[in-house]
Amino acid sequence: MSKRAAEDKQTPTKATKTSESADAASTATSGTPQELSEMEQLELKYGGMEDRYDDDGESEEEIFEAGDENDEEMDDVTEEEAKTRAMEAIAKDNAVKTAKSVFVPQLHELTPDMVMEPDMSVYEMIHSCRLKWPCLSFDILPDSLGSDRSTYPHTTYLACGTQAQKPKDNEILVLKISQLGKTQFNEDDDESEDEEDDSDPVMISKHIPTNSTVNRVRTSPFGNKTGEYLTASMMESSECHIWDLSPQIKSFDVPGSTISKQQLKPLYTIKQHKTEGYAVDWSPLVTGGELLTGDCDGNIYQTSRGQSGFTTSENPYSVGSSVEDLQWSTSEKTVFASGGVDGLIRIWDTRQKQNKAALEVRATNTDINVMSWNHKVSYLLASGHDDGTWGVWDLRSFQKPNPKPVAAFDFHKKPVTSIEFHPTEDSVVAVASEDSTVTLWDLAVEADDDEVKQQLKDNGDIAQIPPQLLFVHWQANPKEVRWNKQIPGQLVSTGSDGLNLWKSISV
Repeated sequence: MSKRAAEDKQTPTKATKTSESADAASTATSGTPQELSEMEQLELKYGGMEDRYDDDGESEEEIFEAGDENDEEMDDVTEEEAKTRAMEAIAKDNAVKTAKSVFVPQLHELTPDMVMEPDMSVYEMIHSCRLKWPCLSFDILPDSLGSDRSTYPHTTYLACGTQAQKPKDNEILVLKISQLGKTQFNEDDDESEDEEDDSDPVMISKHIPTNSTVNRVRTSPFGNKTGEYLTASMMESSECHIWDLSPQIKSFDVPGSTISKQQLKPLYTIKQHKTEGYAVDWSPLVTGGELLTGDCDGNIYQTSRGQSGFTTSENPYSVGSSVEDLQWSTSEKTVFASGGVDGLIRIWDTRQKQNKAALEVRATNTDINVMSWNHKVSYLLASGHDDGTWGVWDLRSFQKPNPKPVAAFDFHKKPVTSIEFHPTEDSVVAVASEDSTVTLWDLAVEADDDEVKQQLKDNGDIAQIPPQLLFVHWQANPKEVRWNKQIPGQLVSTGSDGLNLWKSISV
């Protein structure tokens, strides 16, 4: 699997309001709220834009002569015929303007002359953000603004790792993106609400230098409870750093806060890995911090925290080939899963003898790129593969011969790069793929539902689309997608065109 696709070198852009363009969203500013937009700077310098359609100084004679010479023929046309011709011209013009079609990844092929535009009616919110360097791995930081937030505008905190051209330019970016307004309004929406949300997103950032490309970033889920925002970054240099991002978070929200040089250094560095890796996961059950890290040699190290600080076990769990992803169980503190290039899902119990998995099942004949453990149903595990397939496994069946996934899909034709269960809806899954789509699925939908049958009858084109597919979001080369656990339905995805923050009407 190709892990790093940072060839697209990006430059920062200013904030603009959301428009129906190929970028699919507005770009959050990387400056301060008082920073003038590019258009405002031009207007200050040149006195505003000249109206292309301003008629000042144009005589009636000039306007008349600019018309069509064939207009003289209209002198012999009756009023009724003139109306008919006018209506035909309007209809023809409208037909040209509305010559659009829905792009379905597996039914249509994107050609160079096609332009992708989002259907804004299916997004409750969508914004995009370009950064100086590609950030192909990130995590959503838990915040103290409350859970189950539905009132706009929203605020989201992120930790991102960069893939810069030069190793010395790489960094951990800590972002606060606020004023994320609703981008879809119904005709009966309150006017005052429209005005409140009709403002540009604002992004402020803090930077921590790393001097090495960041392969993957993961944050402990307990930051808003402990006040310590533990974040692990797997580095191309083979080290894994553990940071505390609480000073950066505090600097966003507490005026006058400063960050010392010491606070720009990692709390702890795991140096046991001899090659780089991508697999990293924090336990969702250990508040103080329990971390797993895996490398391309197939070694998995466990890092625990005691009264004296972090310590890493010297004897790794070993699988013999590259470990691509790790997932702690959501219900048992000592159980975790690994997946890698050998196509095997392994279940480990830290209480048993190391170097021997408790269970293992072949999930694919290609690489297992990513996994996700269900937050609500502890025996469900999802895996995404290098051939574009993905499936959901019932771990209770792993003790039986040749177990099969309870759900399997081959909709994507390129590698799956990210997969994550919804934090509260146990049947909903988000999947990112190198085919430039992020898809949302509901495994509870059944093909024999009356509504599904009617849709297939009315739309023959979708007969090849699994009924469980809820939504398709277009993004260039997406690498990761994450659900925001505190804003129901909100997702953040990252790709070669930057970050997307969005919420569909489907979930």
